[in-house]
Amino acid sequence: MKIYWAVILTSLLVAGCGTKVTRIDVDETVDLSGAWNDTDSRLVAEEMIADALSHPWTSNFAGQRGRAPAVIVGTVRNFSHEHINMNTFVADMERALVNSGRVEFVASSDERGEIREERTDQDLNASEETRNEAGQETGADFMLKGQINTIVDVEGDQQVRYYQVDLTMISLADNRKVWLGQKKIKKLIENASVRY
Repeated sequence: MKIYWAVILTSLLVAGCGTKVTRIDVDETVDLSGAWNDTDSRLVAEEMIADALSHPWTSNFAGQRGRAPAVIVGTVRNFSHEHINMNTFVADMERALVNSGRVEFVASSDERGEIREERTDQDLNASEETRNEAGQETGADFMLKGQINTIVDVEGDQQVRYYQVDLTMISLADNRKVWLGQKKIKKLIENASVRY
């Protein structure tokens, strides 16, 4: 009988400690820890790319060359105190650039390597009508580079997290910086356990 009640009690305890999952809209802002999150990534990328495209470097280039500039995203470094998934941040910026329709977008060096392998395979195995020739790639005219830095100020159970994102658009032809962008985010976190 004791074993019976032990099994029942254990079952009730396990059932009471179950995880509850609620699906929410991906655009809904949820800030649990105060750390950099998906909302920060998306909003900073969209705002900074909109700012970059509002400046005259795109129209100046189009006026001189008769076409939209080709852009590639270079290295965006995380110098913050916390882990930030730079891949999602870069993907958010790429999406904003491509969807703007104001620039052409060039594949990253990793992507180009895979595409070049496919082209080599096509040279050997695809029909003449369907294969894509090597040497037809579009070169980038500009590279977007940047960094994320943070400052954390902690006193007792409060902390302020300050994020500064700096991006630079650089001409590959002559290394001119044609756009400098900066976005700042400041968060006050109360009843915070100190996390870095």
